[in-house]
Amino acid sequence: MAQYSIGPDGAQGIKKLGFGLMRLPKTGEAIDVEQTKRMVDLFMDAGFTYFDTAWAYAGSEEAIAQALVQRYPRESFQLATKAAPWISCESRDDAITQLETSLKKTGAGYFDFYLLHNLGEFRTHFFDDWGMWDWILEKKREGVIRHVGFSFHSTPEELDELLTSHPEMEFVQLQINYADWDNPAVQSRRCYEVARRHNKPVIIMEPVKGGMLANPPEQVARVLTQAEPTSSVASWAIRFAASLPGVITVLSGMSNVEQMQDNLSYMSTFTQLTSEQRATLARAQDELAKIDLIPCTRCNYCAKVCPKNIGISGTFTAMNMLTLYGNLETAKKERAWQVEKHGHVPADACVRCGACEKACPQHIKIREELAHSIEVFGPAEQG
Repeated sequence: MAQYSIGPDGAQGIKKLGFGLMRLPKTGEAIDVEQTKRMVDLFMDAGFTYFDTAWAYAGSEEAIAQALVQRYPRESFQLATKAAPWISCESRDDAITQLETSLKKTGAGYFDFYLLHNLGEFRTHFFDDWGMWDWILEKKREGVIRHVGFSFHSTPEELDELLTSHPEMEFVQLQINYADWDNPAVQSRRCYEVARRHNKPVIIMEPVKGGMLANPPEQVARVLTQAEPTSSVASWAIRFAASLPGVITVLSGMSNVEQMQDNLSYMSTFTQLTSEQRATLARAQDELAKIDLIPCTRCNYCAKVCPKNIGISGTFTAMNMLTLYGNLETAKKERAWQVEKHGHVPADACVRCGACEKACPQHIKIREELAHSIEVFGPAEQG
């Protein structure tokens, strides 16, 4: 039986590696359930028990029903899922039905951790308007949920407001990795520090930044491999996250057996990073900082004066991602998320009035950078 308890300092009874189920292996367009079963078996055999899915992860809940729930005693693992009322919901009934759908798809009976999914910015009002905060506590009292919390992608100021307004939340899930630790677009460090001030334990997502820190810029990888030639570059990212105080677990979105085996090879006997290893990661972060990026701090003064509501900072975030990791398709998806999905319009609409440049405290040549982004990403409909 997997006994566990959570508190401000993390969790007792849950090992520091969680199996993120957003990027499961596929055969064609379908999730490869047989390979997923092998991954689950390796994970459980090594003593790990935390699995993270979501209503919005297509096919994931059904796959984990077959690979885990139907094959292991229910009390031998922890299962987390999430509600996302800002996706395809027109009413409160639509939103709260997501829990029943998740229970049916997984067959889990209850969820150890249930999250209000991806709070922040325009998404938060759905949870407020439809009373999701009280509803989730009601479901906890009914025993359908054991622990309640939320995942978050926004500013530390907004996180502080949410945790101040909702002290009943037992934990928070944050994007934390060494590349985003002081990244003004993500502010991992400051968000983590807010959670700690509120005495909320943290579940870490995106520790490898969607796989990009498994293949970081060459100069960054060189620092890490020279320090530990036999360790995978990705292992540094996971160990960095797992070494932070107050962490329940670190989610790794593993997509094949090989990734599972690599993670288990060092997390099965995980120990905190040594001072020497921390110094190595600091050198890697220094190398990242040397890369020539658009010096946007996302203050969004430009957005306040833009007559066309162009997603300037979001476009620059995507451009910087491309510079750092060289993955055009991922950068295009980031641009679409940061711009259109946040209610802004793409760079094509720029009328080159120059108001943004007068407002920019970083003195960025915004019009030139936006024109370059169109050359790189193509017209918006191709982004």
